[in-house]
Amino acid sequence: MCGIVGIVSGKPVNQAIYDALTVLQHRGQDAAGIMTCDDEGRLYLRKDNGLVRDVFHTRHMVRLRGNIGIGHVRYPTAGCSSSAEAQPFYVNSPYGISLAHNGNLTNAAELKRDLFREDLRHINTDSDSEILLNVFAHEIQRQGKLRVNEDDVFEAIARVHQRCRGGYAAVAMITGYCIVGFRDPYGIRPLVYGKRETDDGQVEYMIASESVALDTQGFELIRDVAPGEAVVIDKEGNLFTRQCASNPGHAPCLFEFVYFARPDTIIDEVSVYKARLRMGKTLASKITRERPDHDIDVVIPIPDTSRTAALSLAYRLGVNYQEGFIKNRYIGRTFIMPGQTQRKKSVRQKLNAIELEFKGKNVLLVDDSIVRGTTSQQIIQMARDAGANKVYFASAAPPVRYPNVYGIDMPSAEELIAHGRSEEEVAAAIGADWLVYQDLDDLKQAVRKGNDSITDFDSSVFDGYYVTGDVDQGYLDHLQQVRNDNAKAKRESAILDLSESGGPIDIHNSR
Repeated sequence: MCGIVGIVSGKPVNQAIYDALTVLQHRGQDAAGIMTCDDEGRLYLRKDNGLVRDVFHTRHMVRLRGNIGIGHVRYPTAGCSSSAEAQPFYVNSPYGISLAHNGNLTNAAELKRDLFREDLRHINTDSDSEILLNVFAHEIQRQGKLRVNEDDVFEAIARVHQRCRGGYAAVAMITGYCIVGFRDPYGIRPLVYGKRETDDGQVEYMIASESVALDTQGFELIRDVAPGEAVVIDKEGNLFTRQCASNPGHAPCLFEFVYFARPDTIIDEVSVYKARLRMGKTLASKITRERPDHDIDVVIPIPDTSRTAALSLAYRLGVNYQEGFIKNRYIGRTFIMPGQTQRKKSVRQKLNAIELEFKGKNVLLVDDSIVRGTTSQQIIQMARDAGANKVYFASAAPPVRYPNVYGIDMPSAEELIAHGRSEEEVAAAIGADWLVYQDLDDLKQAVRKGNDSITDFDSSVFDGYYVTGDVDQGYLDHLQQVRNDNAKAKRESAILDLSESGGPIDIHNSR
């Protein structure tokens, strides 16, 4: 999962992109990057491993000149965590195009072969984002135009949709001309755009992964980029939109609403906060239905994502809600830690139990989901160590049984604790006295109630159904080989970090 942003303004955009990336930091903590373009067509790039605040210092910010630019925060779903794969990526031909991408191309291997053999383009990394950039660049170049306009861009993106499969949202910058935002034909990954008016009457535009990036800087949300649609904003501030997919669907990722997105964001016209409130209500109804004589004394969320659902669950059950864990906010999200050892170590560094909230009580812990089960197991043990009498566990999501192929780095199926296990077996494995999962239909309804025009979802991690229709067992077997923790550990140990990016790319490019 990654966060992307693109801004067109009448003034320098470096600070605005930086601020947007800090708001989107929850979507990726591995690397960050910004590329800007000045009026002369010179590009400036800074990208490296680390959090936004660590990658960009004053000396970097002053060199990111220009009134148009894109930015990215990353955690890797493919390839490696080398800073060489930090984004944005850039190609010189044609015109000079840079791109930042959120998602995963399920036919990346096929595209890479075609780019090399037929399009005569070379890929330098294992990142499918570089593949997407080169496909887009090739489809613009094949039109043979000395100067590019919005029609050419839309035609190129229509061809991108024909060639690329998977879930993707991207922002691209064509040097000296425009920012482009586009979304896959199923709308699996989120993308929004908005505008704000400056004191001197100029209009600025932002394209971003989540609406919260717009809100925090005073941009007015215009709407979501529709599945298969593209948005072009030229450097003069002219806005163009067009549907570029021949047969778009609408299947946003359910896990965005459960875990990834900030609660104060809106995706596909659905308030994530209200959707999570509804998740808590439906989960409470299931507990009441299945365990009418429960002896829960207190509901305690596992911070931070589960708080909203836990609050409404407690209210519906008529049980006290209390904060039982204090979170160290300087430790990253354990779900996206690269290895099992690091995840185990980070849980104890990240959370500490407040003993008086647990001692002698029957506690219901609420989390957004259970993926590997490692974190859940350790937290349950922390509750017992703090004196809990009984520890129950509720997941605001259904059992995660299958890997994600559209941009979330779910582990291989064998590393998912619910894969091939019943609810009772998972409860025993994590050490809970009993466990309750959200029903998938209830989860869908909790999200759909915010926008009843959504007829389908990407729920593949729960039911194994992949909406793009191109994912077979061979592809899943390949994912298992590259995503399991042993493979990642070997890959990371072999990486030599060869990049230390910063300052301008000295390219003068006229369209």
